[in-house]
Amino acid sequence: MTADLKGKVALVAGGTRGAGRGIAVELGAAGATVYVTGRTTRAQQSEYGRPETIEETAELVSAAGGRGIAMQVDHLVPGEVEALVARIRAEQGRLDILVNDIWGGEHLTEWDKPVWEHSLDKGLRMLRLAIDTHFITAHYALALMIERPGGLLVEMTDGTADYNATHYRLCPYYDLVKTGTNRMAWAHARDLAPHGATAVSLSPGWMRSEMMLEIYGVKEENWRDGTKVQPHFVISETPRFTGRAVAALAADPDRSRWNGQSLSSFQLAEAYGFTDLDGTRPDCWRYLAEVQEPGKPADDTGYR
Repeated sequence: MTADLKGKVALVAGGTRGAGRGIAVELGAAGATVYVTGRTTRAQQSEYGRPETIEETAELVSAAGGRGIAMQVDHLVPGEVEALVARIRAEQGRLDILVNDIWGGEHLTEWDKPVWEHSLDKGLRMLRLAIDTHFITAHYALALMIERPGGLLVEMTDGTADYNATHYRLCPYYDLVKTGTNRMAWAHARDLAPHGATAVSLSPGWMRSEMMLEIYGVKEENWRDGTKVQPHFVISETPRFTGRAVAALAADPDRSRWNGQSLSSFQLAEAYGFTDLDGTRPDCWRYLAEVQEPGKPADDTGYR
């Protein structure tokens, strides 16, 4: 399936890097106009301390065939989000796709610590970055999106609802954030359905983000060398795999059949027939349950 989103307008909130960048690029490859937001620009870096910028993502969108527009926004500041949506309205008169990918909590997570040991300040900041930002963005952006039927909201998370329901995500704050986002999409689906719009939550698998590649000391070209550090990295996928999932979903005239559901990149790849950049379909969540968690040797045979 080749997605065609010419004439469509998308907002990828939190599109500086990782899944947000992969989604923005694939929406651009399908012909969409994509507003890319985040806090890090070429002139100003957020406390995240990473080199990726929203301008770079917007340029990649345009190079892929779409139109990328970068706008610096702190999604914890309602006035900035309101101004963002006002600009989209003034310039485009519509919003067809909203991807809520704002996160930025990796540096705040203290793994394997109960609530009484975890930093309270870091935990509450994590909740604000991953929950408040999504609600603030939805408040302003969805009001524009529902003016035309057929809109799509994608709430990005880590772990499908089924997986998260049976797995403790190693820290109470992270656990709440990633399970809560699935429920958030389910709730928005009820409100959006009468307006002819669709809401889903979407989880990538083990994603080879810029940060993850850096952790394992590899680049995308030699990513399999990372399996020397962590053998189960063999099941990983690129951010573009998730991007193709969003593009395919947005291009599907019957996407309302997914309304309220928690989806994975692999699940949508099977449904729509797309692959990752290497031509495979990594089935990460089944791999984790059947190979990694039981302590079997790393082997992605049958999971791609």
